Amino acid sequence: MGGARNLLLLSSSRLHGHGYLEHARGQLEDLFKGANVKTVLFVPYALRDHDKYTATVREALKPWGYNVEGLHTKADREKALKEAQAIFVGGGNTFVLLRTLYEMKLLDPIRELVLQQGLPYVGSSAGTNVATRSIHTTNDMPVAYPPSFEALALVPFNINPHYLDPEVGSQHKGETRDERIEEFVAYHKLPVLGLREGTSVRVQGEKATLLGDRNAKLFKPDGGPEELAPQADLSFLLHK
Repeated sequence: MGGARNLLLLSSSRLHGHGYLEHARGQLEDLFKGANVKTVLFVPYALRDHDKYTATVREALKPWGYNVEGLHTKADREKALKEAQAIFVGGGNTFVLLRTLYEMKLLDPIRELVLQQGLPYVGSSAGTNVATRSIHTTNDMPVAYPPSFEALALVPFNINPHYLDPEVGSQHKGETRDERIEEFVAYHKLPVLGLREGTSVRVQGEKATLLGDRNAKLFKPDGGPEELAPQADLSFLLHK
């Protein structure tokens, strides 16, 4: 399992100082051109207005030469997935997204197409969360109730998109992001990769690489957190 994987898991679709998806253009085009992708099937279920969300992605990718179609417009969603050149699962609320994927019975078809057939998968934020083992490490409020927190498991570890470092000198007395992630690690004995804004994980078969110009922070079950530099080889996380 995983030999056919072709994934790009973005921390976010927006980055300060850049237009929508602009910071990840090189990464996206590397994946799309390598797989001869001309049309991207967008999965908009993490936000409420599916038409508007799909239009936003279409407007971003069209100038780069890519067409975008919304999965929500397809009468036969499973057929549309099988015929897709690539899928892009957008961000929003992770609980809403995962519940919808369960309701529409799309988890198994997506998992099989990505892991067995090599369907290119792009995830951003919530779309990255659902690509991992589970959505336990999302930052979102549980405004919806999925039947399980177990997700697509396209990679065998968890990610925390939009990872924020504790603020030095802060007078805030609530839990930091680090403390919440460390609590998950303590209970589940599984690694969590904190992806700062503008970073992403590129997975090609059994190889994974950290992309972007910032470090990521890995929370390990058998020790404290570790900083990983851009272009770090993350392949070891695929063999847990």
